[in-house]
Amino acid sequence: MRLRKGKRQKADHGPEADHRPGVSAATSGLAVELRDVRRRYGRGAGTVHALSGVDLALPRGTFTAVMGPSGSGKSTFLQCAAGLDRPTAGSVFLGGTEITGMSEDELTELRRSRLGFVFQAFNLLPSLTVEQNVLLPMRLAGQRQDHRRAAAVLAQVGLADKAGRRPGELSGGQQQRVAVARALVASPDVIFADEPTGALDTGTAAEVLGLLRNAVDRLGATVVMVTHDPVAAAWADRVLFLADGRFADRLERGSAQRIAARMTALTAGTAPVDAMAGAAA
Repeated sequence: MRLRKGKRQKADHGPEADHRPGVSAATSGLAVELRDVRRRYGRGAGTVHALSGVDLALPRGTFTAVMGPSGSGKSTFLQCAAGLDRPTAGSVFLGGTEITGMSEDELTELRRSRLGFVFQAFNLLPSLTVEQNVLLPMRLAGQRQDHRRAAAVLAQVGLADKAGRRPGELSGGQQQRVAVARALVASPDVIFADEPTGALDTGTAAEVLGLLRNAVDRLGATVVMVTHDPVAAAWADRVLFLADGRFADRLERGSAQRIAARMTALTAGTAPVDAMAGAAA
């Protein structure tokens, strides 16, 4: 099955693109792009506008954290960006491929072959071994199961000696490492992480975030992480803040303290909406 290709963004995006989060004029390609994406649920007086015209362009090989108050649209953003939900309007591109309007079969193929996922709940299959869980994306995509590749990614996450174990025999932190290895095994265009450290203690969370950071810095991966934790967000290259279904603020390479302060301002309604160009600090 052949996926339809969208137009890739040019290296020089022009002055208008400077107002969108994550855009770099020196970027040779974009990993994730959303154009005026909207998502609403319900009808009439009960309509909920979860996303209200989101524009986003993220270069390849970057680590982006997305934060926002409860109900700001974080989960809806991730689901639309990853092809897990369909926007009501607008366009989504992953690795230059427009996924808007794809059939369910095409979306399933894309997710299995070109995307990686890390969830708070790990989502490992208890009946499979660690190695089998890591190789599951390849198996589901109909690809040859590369045991050497599985061994390599398990070594990268420090679990080279756990390949034959079952998830129930591992700690929570080790299970999340398996989930990271599973996300990396097919060298995906983008890894989407949804609260990946929400169920972990502080020390174990730092280990998992270090693995995601290493995947970007040493393996050239692209990571998009939704989180409520300023400490987790501080591992990212940039933090984008959602409010009322729109990106309201951004911070480049911020410390946990500065990120927490921006979140406090956003929750209090004092952060400048649509101030993306001037928000970097």
